[in-house]
Amino acid sequence: MLHSAAMNNSVGTMPKSPSLKDFRRIVVKVGSSLLVDSSAGGLKREWLASLAADVAALHKDGRDVLVVSSGAIALGRAVLRLPPGSLKLEDSQAAAAVGQIALARAWAEALGAHALTAGQVLVTLGDTEERRRYLNARSTIAKLLEWRSVPVINENDTVATTEIRYGDNDRLAARVATMTSADLLVLLSDVDGLYDKPPGVGSDARLVPVVARITPDIEAMAGASGSELARGGMLTKIEAGKIATTAGTHMVIASGRVQHPLEKIGKGAACTWFLTPANPVTSRKKWIAGSLEPRGALIIDAGAVKALRGGKSLLPAGVIKVEGGFGRGDAVLVRGPDGHEIGRGLVAYDADDADKIKGRSSADVLLILGYTGRTEMIHRDDLVLGGE
Repeated sequence: MLHSAAMNNSVGTMPKSPSLKDFRRIVVKVGSSLLVDSSAGGLKREWLASLAADVAALHKDGRDVLVVSSGAIALGRAVLRLPPGSLKLEDSQAAAAVGQIALARAWAEALGAHALTAGQVLVTLGDTEERRRYLNARSTIAKLLEWRSVPVINENDTVATTEIRYGDNDRLAARVATMTSADLLVLLSDVDGLYDKPPGVGSDARLVPVVARITPDIEAMAGASGSELARGGMLTKIEAGKIATTAGTHMVIASGRVQHPLEKIGKGAACTWFLTPANPVTSRKKWIAGSLEPRGALIIDAGAVKALRGGKSLLPAGVIKVEGGFGRGDAVLVRGPDGHEIGRGLVAYDADDADKIKGRSSADVLLILGYTGRTEMIHRDDLVLGGE
């Protein structure tokens, strides 16, 4: 977790830039232009190898590392030898189907050289916006991290359409960072950060090293919609910064046009840090506690109340009554045996299934429901108790 010293922002002083060593879970976003040589149409294998070495170093130091990688469509175009120029939606989807195989293989080989296992995760907008699918995606990624694998995540371009796709992987990476409770999002870019005005030949533009809060002035630096700078992607990076910092995730924009880009950040290379006063756990608790309308309630026994207050998850065995018509992923109230509200959380079962397994051991779920569900009725990470 980020040291508090990095968050000090006394009057007249610039906040201190953090260090990669301050973070436990890091999402790294890689764009197509960094990974794929547009002229040759192939992977920049030497650069990818250097990034994989950086990921391995962080991983060896005990950090969780997730990668959000573009490149499927670009690689598919190369394999299929498609002509240059814009593609129709169906052509992009088909190119992505071919390119995703090549992209997954490239990451698996690059990380495998350091004895790391890559796990491919394809997501769409709905996977991070609709609670049921959100829980599925988050659980899959959490299990990969538990197994000390490196999730390699990309928008599922083979099924995404103009109406539902993210449109850029900066915002996708921000959604992934918040979904996985990462405390740092790294956007590797064509530029080394945010400048106070458009950089270029003869420009006196200065790099902004630290952004304590994203204000209208900061947004103006990114360029108005339709400007050259905005078309370069800085505006979408600022929008990603809003998503990340609001959810308690710090963000850094740094150049990816160097070998070992993460190592360079760690050694103090020029970049822009976007700070947040919160942390992922606090922000998530606030979201569950205040932003979601409860769809039902679970009445639990005294033993379960004690377990929850001791930091445990809610198991089916501790539930004595189910109220409401909620679906999996909905917010529900958690009440003690006297009906008093203990807290609320995101439930892992539909109301009907929750009622069937209440009071039973987690080991009985398969026998009762006919499928292997979650061990917990509400996982501790999806639960906020009164006073938290």
